[in-house]
Amino acid sequence: MQDVSSLVAEAREGRPRAVARLISLVEGASPQLREVMAALAPLTGKAYVVGITGSPGVGKSTSTSALITAYRRAGKRVGVLAVDPSSPFSGGALLGDRVRMSEHASDSGVYIRSMATRGHLGGLAWAAPQAIRVLDAAGCEVIIVETVGVGQSEVEIASQADTSVVLLAPGMGDGIQAAKAGILEIGDVYVVNKADRDGADATARELNHMLGLGASRDAGDWRPPIVKTVAARGEGIDEVVEALEKHRGWMEERGVLAERRRDRAAREVEAIAVTALRERIGDLRGDRRLEALADRVARGELDVYGAADELVAGVTG
Repeated sequence: MQDVSSLVAEAREGRPRAVARLISLVEGASPQLREVMAALAPLTGKAYVVGITGSPGVGKSTSTSALITAYRRAGKRVGVLAVDPSSPFSGGALLGDRVRMSEHASDSGVYIRSMATRGHLGGLAWAAPQAIRVLDAAGCEVIIVETVGVGQSEVEIASQADTSVVLLAPGMGDGIQAAKAGILEIGDVYVVNKADRDGADATARELNHMLGLGASRDAGDWRPPIVKTVAARGEGIDEVVEALEKHRGWMEERGVLAERRRDRAAREVEAIAVTALRERIGDLRGDRRLEALADRVARGELDVYGAADELVAGVTG
């Protein structure tokens, strides 16, 4: 097995196999994962993370491919994490070949990786935050995270991206109605794709109206723009990139970007700590301490909260 330091050095040089190996260590929860993250930590924090989400069929992969083209034209290295549903048989990503992005496969300045959700709710793979860190350390200046199609509650992309882009399209039934409960609260930029179809203007107007009904904004607050695109032809993509750069500049000017990244780090640390505690408590199955507490609860001598407090104190003490 190749040592971590050489893998990280090769990833820094942009070697795709090294990047792929590091992400595989992340996805597989390798025993080397702690060493990998410790080695990557000083090399991260430079990439701009853009999240792409929206209902199935709105053109997320096509839009992502068009954004890759635009950023590459500007000379930026681009990483893409395409988070797909898991295969019920292998656990792998169902759309792993990312056919719509195949035109970038031979570009050394683009790294595309499909990741399976493995049943994780929220449209993101559990390993996505650490995979983002790998691409960041590997020198990707822009990282695009494309999620599986989302519903009302699957809006986790907002917690992983610096800027969240929500895609809608005309003729998708009650697309905006489906978005009301969550998606309209997370978008920093809204894109009405397939704008050459009938109803695109009406979709944009309704979206603008609904955004206006949201929380009141003070002067200087960010108002999410609405951009119309035909991603399959590359139309409107430059305007999307412009909107993204404006949002990034607004965040940097007001300290919002640093705050979002701190919040993101806090959630990740908390998640890892909770997982570790859960594993330690799980190891107590059959342990006398847990059995004794359960016995006292069953006899009415101790309430469940008191028992839990004792258990946590025993595990963490």
